[in-house]
Amino acid sequence: MDPVYFKTRFRTSRPVTDWPSEFVILSAFATTGESWTPHQNERADDRLASELRMRGGWLVRIFGYSPTSGHTEASWAVDLPLEEGCKIGQRFLQDAIYHVKNDELSVMRCDEPRALVRVGSFRTRLNHQDHSE
Repeated sequence: MDPVYFKTRFRTSRPVTDWPSEFVILSAFATTGESWTPHQNERADDRLASELRMRGGWLVRIFGYSPTSGHTEASWAVDLPLEEGCKIGQRFLQDAIYHVKNDELSVMRCDEPRALVRVGSFRTRLNHQDHSE
């Protein structure tokens, strides 16, 4: 698994006080190692957002970022079961998704073999910024 997954941090553009005890973090941007145009990334993100909004439930915009390179990727925190999150990740050409359960952040490949790999505390990797996306 790409080491970048273990260094990723997260930020939100507004404070979030209602984090569920379990959720997944999904992105539709180009998979690590691939390059898409900004337009392709935005279109994929719009499709993912639309699908997640249609199912209803808890949904928060979150950004995964590298503290060293500054690369930022718009994502969605959503209260989906892990397997359903992986299936959506596969449909959106993702290599892996994040899973949070009781503050434990893990990453899991969307392809087989699937196994949760612990990353650490989610809250210690979460920052809040006051500007909007």
